[in-house]
Amino acid sequence: MRHRLIIRPEAEAELQEAFDWYEHRVPGLGADFLRAVDAVVASILDSPFQYPAVYRHVRRALTRRFPYQILLTVEEDSITVLAVFHAARDPKRWQDRV
Repeated sequence: MRHRLIIRPEAEAELQEAFDWYEHRVPGLGADFLRAVDAVVASILDSPFQYPAVYRHVRRALTRRFPYQILLTVEEDSITVLAVFHAARDPKRWQDRV
């Protein structure tokens, strides 16, 4: 069964912020970051339960090459991305979104 993907506004803002940061440092690096995120999202949609639960019912998927984690919940017919979060940041900043 294919899940519907929902990306919360906070996660969209974090994604845009990370893209801008990487793109400002090296032109094209932001696009590489987005491709890494897209690859993880495709994997999440294919098999969301392969990712471990890290807090209550929130699961975490890690990106390759970039130190970001995608935090998500899985419902019967949808997957909700709660955060696109730098791995070194304090997790309490996203835990209140649950």
